[in-house]
Parts: sequence; C-alpha cells; structure tokens
Amino acid sequence: QVQLVESGGGLVQPGGSLRLSCAVSGRIFFIADMGWYRQAPGKQRELVAISTESGSTNYADSVKGRFTISRDNAKNTVYLQMNSLKPEDTAVYSCYVQHGRRDYLVNYWGQGTQVTVSS
Repeated sequence: QVQLVESGGGLVQPGGSLRLSCAVSGRIFFIADMGWYRQAPGKQRELVAISTESGSTNYADSVKGRFTISRDNAKNTVYLQMNSLKPEDTAVYSCYVQHGRRDYLVNYWGQGTQVTVSS
C-alpha cells in the first residue's frame, strides 16, 4: 500500500555529516511513528531514532547529541541528520513507518541505505 524510498547515504570521513531522507508514497491513510534502524555486519539491528506522532523523539545512547531525527508530515518524509560521524556508525540504515488506521497500524520498511564512515 505504501512505499518508502530512502536517500542520502554514502561514504564520509570521521567527523563528517550526512543527512538521510525517507519519503513515503502510495495510498497514505495515517502515519504514526517514523524512525530509523541500522544494522552493521555481524551485529544485531538496533533502533537509532524514533519520532512519534505527538512529536516526541528518542535516540539510542550511542547517537545522542550527534544525530537528530525530524519529520515533515506534509511531505510524509522523515529525516536523520547525522553529525560527528564515527567509524562505528557504519551500517545499513533503514527507515520505517507505522501506517494504517489509528486502531490498526502496520510497520513498513525502506530498502536500506549504506552509510560508511572511513578515512
């Protein structure tokens, strides 16, 4: 019903910045939470940041103070501004949204975008 298209990944040096975007398209009814996960090779997927419908945000301890999640509800888009990047931030970043009716929400995922932090 909905599709998520991510952009903004790439190669960056330590200390650099990247901005990820995730645009939701299709037949959109209601979007609740929007967020980002990441998975590094050989590691479990971890929640990076989440933005709730009410506007609150939460971050993994490892990215607090460096990453900022934001959303543009008019454009059905969620962003992840990543500053002061470290090599350990290298991973495939995937966005997700909760979509559907308020009483029945389904999680949808993007295809993932590679972020590599290396000198």
